[in-house]
Amino acid sequence: MAKRLFLAIVFTIVFIGAQGISFHAATPVHYTLTFPEPQHRWMQVEASFTDLAAVPLELRMSRSSPGRYSLHDFAKNVYDVHAFARDGRELQATRPDPYGWNVSGGHGGSVTVKYKVYGDTIDGTYLAVDTTHAHINMPAAIMWAHGLDDRPVTLTFVEPAGAQWKVATQLHLGSTPLEFTAPNLQYLMDSPTEFGPVAIREFSVDATKFRFAVHHAGTDAELDGFVKDVEKIVRQEGAVYGEFPKYEPGYYTFLAEYLPYSGGDGMEHRNSTVITAGSSIRDGRVRLLDTVAHEFFHCWNVERIRPKSLEPFDFDRANMSGELWLAEGFTQYYGPLAMQRAGLADLAGATRTLTGLVETVTQSPGRLVRSAEEMSRMAPFVDGGRPNDRTNWSNTVISYYPFGGAIALALDLTLRDRSDGKISLDDYMRAMWRVHGKPGGAREGYVDHPYTIADAEARLAEVSGDRAFARNFFARYIQGHDVADYGGLLARAGFTLRKRNAGVAWWGDVRLELRGSAAHISALVPANSPAYAAGLEQDDEVQQVDGMKIAAVLDLQAVMRRHKPGDRVDVVYVDRTGTAKTTSVTFAEDPHQDVVAVEASGGTLTPQQQAFRAGWLGAK
Repeated sequence: MAKRLFLAIVFTIVFIGAQGISFHAATPVHYTLTFPEPQHRWMQVEASFTDLAAVPLELRMSRSSPGRYSLHDFAKNVYDVHAFARDGRELQATRPDPYGWNVSGGHGGSVTVKYKVYGDTIDGTYLAVDTTHAHINMPAAIMWAHGLDDRPVTLTFVEPAGAQWKVATQLHLGSTPLEFTAPNLQYLMDSPTEFGPVAIREFSVDATKFRFAVHHAGTDAELDGFVKDVEKIVRQEGAVYGEFPKYEPGYYTFLAEYLPYSGGDGMEHRNSTVITAGSSIRDGRVRLLDTVAHEFFHCWNVERIRPKSLEPFDFDRANMSGELWLAEGFTQYYGPLAMQRAGLADLAGATRTLTGLVETVTQSPGRLVRSAEEMSRMAPFVDGGRPNDRTNWSNTVISYYPFGGAIALALDLTLRDRSDGKISLDDYMRAMWRVHGKPGGAREGYVDHPYTIADAEARLAEVSGDRAFARNFFARYIQGHDVADYGGLLARAGFTLRKRNAGVAWWGDVRLELRGSAAHISALVPANSPAYAAGLEQDDEVQQVDGMKIAAVLDLQAVMRRHKPGDRVDVVYVDRTGTAKTTSVTFAEDPHQDVVAVEASGGTLTPQQQAFRAGWLGAK
């Protein structure tokens, strides 16, 4: 007989509104989660809602999850749903849409719902059940009711017989070691929970407590060393703001799953983060620490310094924001920067990061199509979205992560350059924190002063002392299509932008694949390339270039080596309709650039450059 695992969740609720109740004391809604066959990766849920008015109870499974911007439709994994009245009568549960169940008003003020939900994905969004643990992202597991958002919540975890499992979560500790609470639905859904054989390490920075809870296959010594490096990151990111948030449970929790069957992911939450990876601490240390640095920075930026467009989070629809270049992109910038400041990345790592950010905005054709603000609004389509049809996103979309990171780089260096190092992006983030994040909210889990793009511009005007500068920066780089002078900005810190392949002929970053004995273009031709200008496109069969038969990528490279930028050659190809065509391509010089430290390219770092770089990349 399979071992049974019971997880009981008790919701204590006070509500006045659409569902209508007529009582004065809080009454609980009980959730009991059991795992009769964990080896088959499904969970049995029993939910009891009481003290309801004589109106239909509108039950929902979330369509989205905090920190994700696209739809995930968690109802797809829910089945075998039954509803019962207080006296045990089965009630009719109708389906108004694919995402919900309406229970008739003849329930007598009490409804118990039983359902099963399948979960087999370990990441920052979904549910995973197996014989070793339950990895619970609440939107993927919990059926909730419209109108009950402000009810407080009590969760009691029942340890399975014979197991030595622990609960790791940002939920508040209740009256017993396995009881936890949440003040409302927003906080509950934002509270991932790991119930299993987690190893927990704790440390404090400036009297603020942190917990690192991990399910992994490594050694204690590896974990101890890793957590020491996590502490270094926490210290450096805390120095950006000058203080840590007031974490409502009294501590911040890192929830890590480093298992071979985990997906690679990181997801921020108000007082915690979920980090999953298929690699071990030993094999993926630097990459795992980089994810830690990114996700922890979010406890300020996006969780508390929050765009108005995301406050409050809507579980019934995709959540769109024009400010993700700041919420996600600036965080993308600060993750590697914190690694540098903590001494966990070397100078070569810094130049690779800088190269990636600069290349994103200088080489991607999408910058001329959509602004950073418009790119942010594409998140519901590209953040985990799975289109069935072909798109031209490689020519029209840049991820708001590196796009925003490149903007952060430009703004940081510009502020430092204008003020001779006295003002930086750190000052801007502190201003955003002071006005929009630190004041908090009247209700736990909410933000009372979320920002708009106009607010973000106003904070820049305050920090720089120049409203015209702030307006110009936003107009050009965030709402416009300009690109910053990265070469000039980086020079003051002792970095140069160098052509990667100076003097080399280039017809674009065109991907070829061999199909049989013919070379086909396997992806969209970049819109800023000579090949695109010549009319070549995805699925075309490239037969000859400059009279040479093309049967492999090496053949094309051989042609390129014979030519220089400005040379014009004929290309014979067959388009996907089967029509044979000839066109001419004029080679350009390969435009790709690398960021290189002056001293690594034979130059000498001046004392002024050294001081500027230390102020930027050095420990705080």
